Amino acid sequence: MRVLLVTDWLRSSGGMERYFETVRSGLRSAGHEVRLLTSTAGGAADRTAEYQAFGSNAPAAQALLQLVNPFAVARVKKALRDLRPDLALVGMVEQHLSPGVLGALGTVPTILSVGDYKPICPIHSKLLPSGEICKVPAGRVCWTGGCIGLAHWLRDQPRYALLRAGIAHADYIFACSAWLQRALADGGIPSEVAVLPTPRPSSDYVRAPAARPSFVFVGRLSREKGVASLLRAFARAREAVPSAELRIVGDGEERASLEQLATSLGLGASVFFRGSVSLAEVEQELAFAWAAVAPSLWAEPLGLAAIEAMVRSVPVIASATGGLGEAVEHGRSGLLFPNGDETALARCIEDVATGRAFREQTLAPEVVLEIADRHSIERHVALLESVAGELHARDAARAT
Repeated sequence: MRVLLVTDWLRSSGGMERYFETVRSGLRSAGHEVRLLTSTAGGAADRTAEYQAFGSNAPAAQALLQLVNPFAVARVKKALRDLRPDLALVGMVEQHLSPGVLGALGTVPTILSVGDYKPICPIHSKLLPSGEICKVPAGRVCWTGGCIGLAHWLRDQPRYALLRAGIAHADYIFACSAWLQRALADGGIPSEVAVLPTPRPSSDYVRAPAARPSFVFVGRLSREKGVASLLRAFARAREAVPSAELRIVGDGEERASLEQLATSLGLGASVFFRGSVSLAEVEQELAFAWAAVAPSLWAEPLGLAAIEAMVRSVPVIASATGGLGEAVEHGRSGLLFPNGDETALARCIEDVATGRAFREQTLAPEVVLEIADRHSIERHVALLESVAGELHARDAARAT
């Protein structure tokens, strides 16, 4: 099978980029021919993408290209001529490639994989300025409620009309969790839940919890990820467990303010900001951690970082509303707390640090095997093969 992967690939790689890396590797291992099309605005999979369309992070240029990116449309057409794909798997394209790529795929059987709220929320997080989770459909309320300005809202009207037309072109729409599936349905987008794959631990990975209670956050340092809440909760927890340490792995627009907050809380050398590191270094951080923490304020659509921790035997402390509440089983693979509840989060950290929860600082082998099987790349490749077969059978029947 010949497969064309199409996604934006942002400068700060996250869950969707990791998903496409895993899928590309998995499909190739299964014997399929795979090529990647992305924009020049981000990392382009360390420049390994076979097709790269012009994209820009300059606000004015990006605003225009988000409507229809003619460079991306042209690269899609070239990819169709070169590869003659049997299947197109499309991820996020709203930032750089534009919804125009979906229409440019023509009659190629197409799966759209949705990993966040961007198709139904102009700020992608459905998180209100107050910090509460938005529970109403997008519309004028996005402007009147203060999430975006009037100019942004007016510009988004044609943009979202084009996005809806592009989404309608997809033959299948995958949602990464049942939570996201329900949110998309509320926004008028029907979808199927597709469990996302996560890479297995590297061959030299060894679980070795640190001597002192050690916690790790891995992810983007942005408001919705809740790292400020984590720092405040950690400061409370350290009153009961002064030896505890917290390691922040990742970067983003909030880093400077978070470092200032850590200083103002008197956390000193108990908090380490690692910045962006290699995947090997992330794995090393997980190997040492007593627990990974995913303190999202928003209803995280899934939380691949949490799943990556659990398949490496690391318990996860996570906010309960959203996809994380589906991924983490309270008391078995981690601990759940209400989104934004810093008192409850501090209590979870204390429970792990004192041994009241996960006394061995590791998950039971049967739990790890269950999670790894559910999120295996082999299972996901089989799903893609099955959907491709179904779509080709449908097209063949229509042709007769």
